[in-house]
Amino acid sequence: MAAATAEHERPGEGDWRDAVASADGLSVMEDSGEQPGPQPAPPADHRIRDGDFVVLKREDVFKAVQVQRRKKVTFEKQWFYLDNVIGHSYGTTFEVTHGGSLQPKKKKEEPTSETKEAGTDNRNIIDDGKSQKLTQDDIKALKDKGIKGEEIVQQLIENSTTFRDKTEFAQDKYIKKKKKKYEAIVTVVKPSTRILSVMYYAREPGKINHMRYDTLAQMLTLGNIRAGNKMIVMETCAGLVLGAMMERMGGFGSIIQLYPGGGPVRAATACFGFPKSFLSGLYEFPLNKVDSLLNGTFSAEALSSDPKDDASVKESNGTLEEKQTSELENEDSMTEAPENDHPEEQETIETVSQDPENKELKERGNKKDYIQEKQRRQEELRKRHLEAAALLSERNADGLIVASRFHPTPLLLSLLNFVAPSRPFVVYCQYKEPLLECYTKLRERGGVINLRLSETWLRNYQVLPDRSHPKLLMSGGGGYLLSGFTVAMDNLKADPNLKSNLSTLELHETEEPAAKKRKCLEPDC
Repeated sequence: MAAATAEHERPGEGDWRDAVASADGLSVMEDSGEQPGPQPAPPADHRIRDGDFVVLKREDVFKAVQVQRRKKVTFEKQWFYLDNVIGHSYGTTFEVTHGGSLQPKKKKEEPTSETKEAGTDNRNIIDDGKSQKLTQDDIKALKDKGIKGEEIVQQLIENSTTFRDKTEFAQDKYIKKKKKKYEAIVTVVKPSTRILSVMYYAREPGKINHMRYDTLAQMLTLGNIRAGNKMIVMETCAGLVLGAMMERMGGFGSIIQLYPGGGPVRAATACFGFPKSFLSGLYEFPLNKVDSLLNGTFSAEALSSDPKDDASVKESNGTLEEKQTSELENEDSMTEAPENDHPEEQETIETVSQDPENKELKERGNKKDYIQEKQRRQEELRKRHLEAAALLSERNADGLIVASRFHPTPLLLSLLNFVAPSRPFVVYCQYKEPLLECYTKLRERGGVINLRLSETWLRNYQVLPDRSHPKLLMSGGGGYLLSGFTVAMDNLKADPNLKSNLSTLELHETEEPAAKKRKCLEPDC
């Protein structure tokens, strides 16, 4: 299966309905001959707010950050603040000015009727390093004066002795290269499955088990992820697969995440910026309790006595409980900080805090509050685990997604017991051999049909006027998928196809073939 991506992407990441509505309004104004009035402000959901998770985009490089006032962000060897992006719509392009401030960049329409002076070929151009009159010191001086990158690129073009001798394509390539180097432009886009998967695959592919974005799209399609489903997911991809499922389900339905270790890792899930309503249908359950749940020996006492549950509160793994803890600590630190507007009260507080008895009482009170808060979080986590166990015990899940660094065979054979008949399941693995073993075990076990082991093939295309062609470099592999459907067992044993074939072979072996009639070559016969 081949997939292609264009080099130029859409300028904004808004809803497609907004694009259709704007196009319809434009066509009406053109037909009536009226001048277009001021455009209405975008909805509140399409505006950037303080605390939102956004993705910074520059060329083909992405970075997910959280918008906070007076927080320095470093992106592509440049630092800036995100204060000025608050209130603007997603998809807005900003320019980094002096002092790390972001200013919206106005789009300039390039005149199409102007004829550019260009050469016919590049055969007379010699790359001796002397074609540029400006030195590095001159360019640095221009930057120190606060001149924008666009003006620096224009001066580089004017001081180049070979620019006018280049072909039109070579000139465009030269301008694009210089803009990338000297123009500090950042586009703020809304997080989505496609953007985050491209970002992780380009920056940290090991954290998502080298899962390519087209492979993730195939998983969502083969798994029939839709609103209202009851899904089971076991993944060690930093929460990217979980976030993609939550985005497609839209907050409707339930997802049960099985996690190894102390707690689920949801770093990528947090980058989506889902509202709290999406988290109400999200459950987690420890993987080491699955066997006891299948055997019927699972109990709430065993869950509460597990020491690993306590570690889930302490470990830094990007979970919701940790986020709530950090927010609570920040609020406590803010409330404990004395105000500078009343120096007399501040001095009184300082003298009281120096008293050892009061200090000891304060430490005891803080420790007591911390223990109570920790116990409350553990009790909430225990309730969520019991709710997840109740959902799993029904054994009527609408699908199963497995994408982990562990061997898929024992995971799949155990988790298929929680899936209802006639439901899809998808298993991802970076390598083919574990899935081949899993394929064989499933055929021996039975209860599944339409088993399919596939690998997606991706090639990127450059789409430009008179220069559209496949790119020279392409991905070597994005992993393998094993998909199929569950069926009711009805005390079936091995694969019936294999059994029928075996019985047919045994039947042919027991029957003796009839003797052939001997040909008579003599005329008397």
